[in-house]
Amino acid sequence: MIQVCSRCGTRWNVRDRQRSWCPRCQGTLQAPTTDPAEQQWGQRPTPSAGGAPARLPQGFRWIAVRPGAAPAPRRGPQPLGPTPRYSVIPRWGLVDHFDSLDQHAADAADARSGPSVSMVRTVLLVTGVLLALAAFIHLVRYVLLLVNRSMLLHPLVAGVATWLGVALSVLASFAVVASAVVLTNWLIARRAAAYALNGAIDPRSGWEILAGCVIPVANLLLAPLYVIELARAEGRLSRLRRDIAVWWCVWVLSTALMVWSVATSFTRDAQGIADNTVTTIIAYLAGLAALMLAGRVFLGFEAKPVDRPAKRWVIVPDEQGNVPGHHRATKRDSAPEQESAPEQDSVPDEQSEVPAPPRQREPVA
Repeated sequence: MIQVCSRCGTRWNVRDRQRSWCPRCQGTLQAPTTDPAEQQWGQRPTPSAGGAPARLPQGFRWIAVRPGAAPAPRRGPQPLGPTPRYSVIPRWGLVDHFDSLDQHAADAADARSGPSVSMVRTVLLVTGVLLALAAFIHLVRYVLLLVNRSMLLHPLVAGVATWLGVALSVLASFAVVASAVVLTNWLIARRAAAYALNGAIDPRSGWEILAGCVIPVANLLLAPLYVIELARAEGRLSRLRRDIAVWWCVWVLSTALMVWSVATSFTRDAQGIADNTVTTIIAYLAGLAALMLAGRVFLGFEAKPVDRPAKRWVIVPDEQGNVPGHHRATKRDSAPEQESAPEQDSVPDEQSEVPAPPRQREPVA
């Protein structure tokens, strides 16, 4: 007796007992139908008139069924057991001590009184624009020097190019000094906040840091040293070491170019003036690169504010291996068994759909 599932279309041999549910998809089985050929499993299909074996009707196919009695039904899933119960709320896990963190954050906020991030960015942006304009006007001046080799320039054009270059150079120099002062004040405040967060005091005074970052030539060695100490105090030295090293090298190179540009600016011959103009252009571009790298180091520190530490306190076992606040469940109530799906008639394994056994060919005389 064959029953077809109305959902998945699988045909099940239910023998002589009508079923209601499909064992595969839990769909409804249609009314049973008998094998149209009414043949025994051991008989071969009767050949048709043309000699080919008889074909099954549309929608039917051979299903292999193991002879004999059906095996024992498969064991169902094991019960899940009782639901755990707790007499008190469990206290294990990660616990944050907000009182100590808030105290350290408050100390760091009090210790930091330097310039804001927006102010530092504005000063760096203005300084960068002035350095770029100074390099551009000196480039224009070099082009005018090339033109002046074959023709005379108008006095107004020559005067504007000369004095505009001087004005932009003076403004760029003041902007560089202002950037150095603002960055130094930020460094002093950042160091104070970082050391205060760790419960210590900055070993270097503010005047010492200010003098080490502003005095020429000495700042080439002391300023990067102070920045490295800050990165070590905040635990960021491994991430910022490369940026600090690149900024340090470019800064030293730009300082050497600036000194060479000033030293060669007193020449009076045409070739010397042209060479000094080229040197000045390169010095301004190197200074702009050093300023951009200093801003990158600054943003690397400001990526995580110092008054918001990313720390989390955890509970560790004591000498006996016990974790404080760890309570285990001592009472377990029996949980009601879960309701199963609607009662379904299970079909043994051998009644599942399996490939049909191969047919034997008859020898041809």
